[in-house]
Amino acid sequence: MQRAYDAIVIGAGPNGLAAAITIARAGKSVIVYEAKDTIGGGSRSKELTLPGFVHDVCSAIHPLGMSSPFFRSLPLEQYGLEWIQPTVPLAHPLDDGPAVVLDRSIAETGTTLGPDADRYRKLMEPFVANWDIISDAFLGPLRPQSLLRHPYVLSRFALRAIRSARGLAESLFKGERARAIFAGVSAHSMLRLEQSPSAGFGLVLSILGHAVGWPIPRGGSQHIVDAMASYLRTMGGEIVADTEIKSLDILPPARAILCDVTPRQLLHIAGPRLPAGYQHQLQRYRYGPGVFKVDYALDGPIPWKAPECSRAGTVHVGGTLPEIASAEAEVWQGKHPERPFVVLAQQSLFDATRAPAGKHTAWAYCHVPNASSFDMAERIEAQIERFAPGFRDSILARHVLSPIELEQYNANYIGGDINGGVQ
Repeated sequence: MQRAYDAIVIGAGPNGLAAAITIARAGKSVIVYEAKDTIGGGSRSKELTLPGFVHDVCSAIHPLGMSSPFFRSLPLEQYGLEWIQPTVPLAHPLDDGPAVVLDRSIAETGTTLGPDADRYRKLMEPFVANWDIISDAFLGPLRPQSLLRHPYVLSRFALRAIRSARGLAESLFKGERARAIFAGVSAHSMLRLEQSPSAGFGLVLSILGHAVGWPIPRGGSQHIVDAMASYLRTMGGEIVADTEIKSLDILPPARAILCDVTPRQLLHIAGPRLPAGYQHQLQRYRYGPGVFKVDYALDGPIPWKAPECSRAGTVHVGGTLPEIASAEAEVWQGKHPERPFVVLAQQSLFDATRAPAGKHTAWAYCHVPNASSFDMAERIEAQIERFAPGFRDSILARHVLSPIELEQYNANYIGGDINGGVQ
C-alpha cells in the first residue's frame, strides 16, 4: 500500500522547495518530485565549459532571494549557504567616459549620474527607506490590509511603477547616464521599454541594489537549493529526483498537490481533472521572449575600458536608453537585434571557487524571440568587445544555450522564456 501524504509538490526548484518547507514547518508530511536527476530548477550550477569552471546554468544574481521575507526566515546559512556582496551591484558602461554605477550608497550612485544626481536621490530615498513596506505589499501574497496600512507610501510607489520605463526615465532625468542605467535595469522585465509597467521592474531592482545589494551565493546558485533541500529533510520532508510526473494519476494519495509548473505543463499533467473553462484559460496563456545564453571560461578578468566595471558583480552591456529600447522592441517584432542588450555577470571576481587560480568565468544572455533558433553568440561577444576590447582573446571555452535548449533543460522555460510568461 502506498504511503499517503498531506501534500505533494511537483518541481524541486526554489519555489517548489519553498512550498514544501512551508508545509513541513506546519508539521505536515510532504514529498517533492523532480523530473531531472538533480534538484534546482532555475538555480543549478555545473561545469559547463572546462573542468574547474563553475557556471550558473540559469539564475546567477539574487537580490530578491536575499531580501525575501521567506528566505530571511530560513536558517540556510546553517546548511552551507553563504552570500557574497560584490564591491558594487551594477555597472553600465557607455561608449565614452566612466561607467554609470549602481552603488549600495545612493549618494555614491549619484556621483556617476552627472546632472541627475539630485533627481535620482529624491526618487530613491523614500522608496529605499520604506522597502519593507513596499516588498510586503507588492512581492508577497495579495493582502488588502497591507495596502490600507500605508496608502501614501504605496500609492506614491505605484504611480511611478505603473509607468513605462522610457516614459519615467525621460520625464525624470535630463542626462544620458541616468536614463541609460534605468533602461538597463528595466529591461529585465523583458517588456518593450515603452510598455507599462516596465518602470516597476527598474524601480524594484534599483531599490534592491541600495537596500540589500545584488548578491551571489558562494560556490554557485546550486548552493541555494541544496541548503533548502537539507533543511527540508531535517523536518521529515522527502525529495525524489529523476522522476517525471506525466499525470497526477501516478502519484500516491495526498490531501493537496502543488504543481510548480507553467500552464502548459499543468494542462498536460492535470488536464482531465480541470474544468473545461479553466483549461481554455490555460491554453490562452501567453509566453514572452526567450533568452540566448553564453557561459565563458576566461584566461583572465574581462578587460573593461571603464575600470568601474571591474568592481561590479553585474554589468549591463547595451549603451544608451534609445539603443536598449530599440533592441528590446526588435525582439517583440520577431527580430534579432544587431546590438542586443546583454546582461553579464562576473561572479569569479568575487568568488574564487568559480574558476581555477588566475582564471575567470562570465555569464551572459540577451533577449530573443520566443523559441528562436538564431545563434546570437557573435552579437553578444561583439557587444562585450565594444566595451572591453580584447575580450575575445581571453576566451578559453564557451557553452551556449539556445531558447530551445533552455526549455529542454527546464520545461518551465517555454521557448526560452525564463520569466514564465508575459509580465
